[in-house]
Formats: sequence, C-alpha cells, structure tokens
Amino acid sequence: MRVHVADHPLITHKLTVLRDKTTPSPVFRALTEELVTLLAYEATRGVTVEEITIQTPVTETVGVKISEPRPLVVPILRAGLGMLEGMVKLLPTAEVGFLGMVRNEETLEPTTYAERLPDDLSDRQCFVLDPMLATGGSLAAAIDFLFQRGAMHVTAICLLAAPEGLERLEAETAGKDVTIVLGALDEKLDENGYIVPGLGDAGDRLYGVV
Repeated sequence: MRVHVADHPLITHKLTVLRDKTTPSPVFRALTEELVTLLAYEATRGVTVEEITIQTPVTETVGVKISEPRPLVVPILRAGLGMLEGMVKLLPTAEVGFLGMVRNEETLEPTTYAERLPDDLSDRQCFVLDPMLATGGSLAAAIDFLFQRGAMHVTAICLLAAPEGLERLEAETAGKDVTIVLGALDEKLDENGYIVPGLGDAGDRLYGVV
C-alpha cells in the first residue's frame, strides 16, 4: 500500500478552514470540492493512458488519451458525495458508481446498505472518495468490494486520516495494488473513533444532521 500526503500550502490552508467549527455548510461544501480537485491531481498521476496521433495547426504529433475501460469513481455515501464534483471536474470522462456504507457507532464496524457498481470491474482503475479515514473499516470494506469485482487498482482519496486507520487498511489490503492520497495525517483517534484534531463529522457538516 502506498500513502501520499499532499502537503501543499493551498491544501493545508483549505483544510484549516474546514477544521474551523464556525465554517458554515455552504463554505464547507465549496472548499471540499476545491480541495478534492487538488488531491485528485495527485491521485491521478498513475492513471492509464494510451498514445493517440493528432493533427495540430502546425504538424502531426503523438499525444495521449485516457485508456479504455474508463476509470471508475466511487464515492462512499453519504459524505463521499461532497467530494464527487471536485473529482469529476478533473476526470470528466470517468464513470461513477456508488457505495452506501454506515458505521455502527457501538462496534465502529461498517455495514453496506446500497451499491450501484458494474458487475465486472476487470482491468478497471477505481478511485474511492471518503472524507475521513478514521478506523479504516468502511474504506477497507469498500476496497475489498471493488477487488472482489475484479478491479486492478484502487486509489482512495481522503481529506484526513488517523494513523490507526492507515495501519488497519495496510493490514487488510496486503498484497493488493492500493494507493491512499491524503490532505493530512492527523494525530490519533479519540475514544469514540473520531479523528483528532479532525474536523468533526464530515457528512453532518456537508449536509446537516439527519
């Protein structure tokens, strides 16, 4: 498993505003979209391409295009939806699937309640969107789900992560082609499984408490 922390000053600045508990939901949503576009730039460095010959106004030349089958972007509902627009802005030709997962607040283990994905993901690069890598349970389950469908590589994009979640993810994805791209690696998890210092519940801050 490869881990990349994108410690760019613009990313750190936007994360600082997201962490502030006084930041209202509309600003939080807008900044999340901007931040994901920056993270997606790092996450797509390894996207597969193929050569294509084109005609410029001056001469013929060889460039590249995104290979088929197209990459698949998978936001984990519901908080991952807040990251989707920022991702597809950078990768507009990607297909989009969905995984609905919820964490049991007592056991901290995930349950899948919905999925809309192709049955066969053979030879597909998949990009999973999940704002918070806390305990790692939901993300590990999502990544395993995609590999069971035949995915060849999975890149997860997260705003924040805790060391405990990364450790669990590394153990549960051993032997698989997985990359994790983070805005920041935080200090720890608290007794309730929340990231410290973190930014609270990303879903609630994006969409309100429901």
